[in-house]
Amino acid sequence: MHTAGPRRRAEFAAGRLCARAALARLGVPAAPILPGPAGQPRWPAGVTGSITHCAGYRACAVARTTNVAAIGIDAEPDAALPAGLIDMVATGPERAWIRRHAAARRGADMVGAGRPDAGVPGAGPPAVCWDRLLFSAKEAACKLWYPLTGQWPGLRAAVIGLATTGTFTVCLTGPGPGAGDRPATQLTGRWLASGGLIVTAIAWTP
Repeated sequence: MHTAGPRRRAEFAAGRLCARAALARLGVPAAPILPGPAGQPRWPAGVTGSITHCAGYRACAVARTTNVAAIGIDAEPDAALPAGLIDMVATGPERAWIRRHAAARRGADMVGAGRPDAGVPGAGPPAVCWDRLLFSAKEAACKLWYPLTGQWPGLRAAVIGLATTGTFTVCLTGPGPGAGDRPATQLTGRWLASGGLIVTAIAWTP
């Protein structure tokens, strides 16, 4: 963080304040939350969690490891990704899914103009930037995966299946932690888009 700009340092500090408040609600004594080798927060013994921050928003989720093995959360502005970024982080099928649902949203908006149900929830696909949502889901999945495995997968390695109902699935390739002999490579998370913000969350329970 020494080389980060003032805004980034302020966001980092605000995220740590959220973390301390979350730990206090969990009944964990206050302690420094230092960054690990990959920049991930190093939680007190017996605790796992995740921090996220973007412009105008910051959040933290924590749990005891007896209940939850790892958590990943991410917040992003509900705005299109910078040009070219989706091609770097998404697989071909993911990009095709985004194109179909973005087109369906545009079609619903055009057909619905002037109709009584125009703008009514459920009248068409949700109005959300699907490319940004996909990016956020991948970020949350990677934040969960690193504490479990010590490996930081690339965003393309986290294969996401989005659902318009507020959930997503993720398949992470390569060896992972197991519950018995069952590898934790297939997980389900949730997403919410509201007030110009996209939030994604996913957890792995032992």
